[in-house]
Amino acid sequence: MKRIIISIMVALGLLLIACSVLFRGNEKENDLTKVKMAEVAHTVFYAPQYVALTQGFFEEEGLDVEVILTPGADKVTAAVLSGDADIGFSGSEATIYVYNGKEKDYLKTFAQLTQKDGTFLVSREKIENFTLEDLKGKTVIGGRKGGMPEMTFEYALSQNGINPKTDLTIDTSIAFAAMSGAFIGGTGDFVTLFEPNALQVEQQGFGYVVASIGELGGVVPYTSYSAKISYIEAHPEVIDKFTRAIQRGLDYVHNHSDEEVANAIMSEFPDTSKNDLIEVVKRYRKADTWPTTTKFTEESFNHLQDIMIEAGELTEKVPFQDLMYQG
Repeated sequence: MKRIIISIMVALGLLLIACSVLFRGNEKENDLTKVKMAEVAHTVFYAPQYVALTQGFFEEEGLDVEVILTPGADKVTAAVLSGDADIGFSGSEATIYVYNGKEKDYLKTFAQLTQKDGTFLVSREKIENFTLEDLKGKTVIGGRKGGMPEMTFEYALSQNGINPKTDLTIDTSIAFAAMSGAFIGGTGDFVTLFEPNALQVEQQGFGYVVASIGELGGVVPYTSYSAKISYIEAHPEVIDKFTRAIQRGLDYVHNHSDEEVANAIMSEFPDTSKNDLIEVVKRYRKADTWPTTTKFTEESFNHLQDIMIEAGELTEKVPFQDLMYQG
């Protein structure tokens, strides 16, 4: 009988310990501030963000971040403006469009994640020693009109003596998510794709990567995080915590090998092999895709606006200080 009583007491003790641990875990989870973020695409291009998610950097800052895929910068801004998302992650041009639309509670950018275009030019035919001259007379699936990928591509062309209006045909009618499928299906001679889509098209034998648009387009605040003025004013501590987590993600990719970064983000890309992830991370690192800091300069912001003006999407520049939240 005595042994039975002791066994029961031990079992009860273990149960109390387990309940205590569970309670503390739930208490910790409940302490996290929930933040909903709309992202424009799911691509290895955004590796530092996924590192911050998988390595627990957001949680360590006290944030529970829910990521919702919202293809297209226009859809991201719509989600933020409507309140369906707290933070938007898309091309920095989106905040300019909202600002020029006279929205009173417009979006301010508070952190950048990438400083170069993240697309690669894929050719249907194998071309040795490719140059932009090879695009003359061809059709390129270029992405949404007024979006950063398409505008940066046009800018790179014009800076290299190619007239994007007359020397080739740029198809902007195909939705972002359907671009690789359209190319595989026979549309166009070239297509601009993010990774890992470009590598997958190569491996399937449907095309060949011939150039990095990022290397051609120069430094620009390509993709960044923004929020409504009202949200920033009401939650400045959330913005600061979020920014610190992203900065830690950037630090990680700069201080770890391609393989270590690939390992860190594998759970975000279950359909991509580890070797492919390593290759894609290597491509983006070679293009100097990721900045060392979340802060970007007025010079790079003005370069973004130069690209928009040349694309015919902007008539005059907007003030840097109006659209940047300095923290």
